[in-house]
Amino acid sequence: MMPNAHDIAQTKQRVKVGMIGLAAVILLIGLASAIFSAVRQDGAVTAVGAPKADVVANLIVANDTGVAATNEPLVDLGVSPGATSVTANSATPATPAVP
Repeated sequence: MMPNAHDIAQTKQRVKVGMIGLAAVILLIGLASAIFSAVRQDGAVTAVGAPKADVVANLIVANDTGVAATNEPLVDLGVSPGATSVTANSATPATPAVP
């Protein structure tokens, strides 16, 4: 069976579309590679007014020195009273006054 002109034209069109698609994918990969290499060479960009990591780290270290570690953050903030060493057995209940 001999292929007719319509089948040959359709095959040529499919090959052209496939080659154009392959070229587009290769072009996109090359473009992405160029963008990522340019970003890598530029280095990190910080926003205007953004905190600098090395300065913040030094401030945190300076603030942590000399601070006593407690396990009661609410007491440190003054929200609740501190825990006392008084146990329930040593506390005496108040006795009502007799008239």
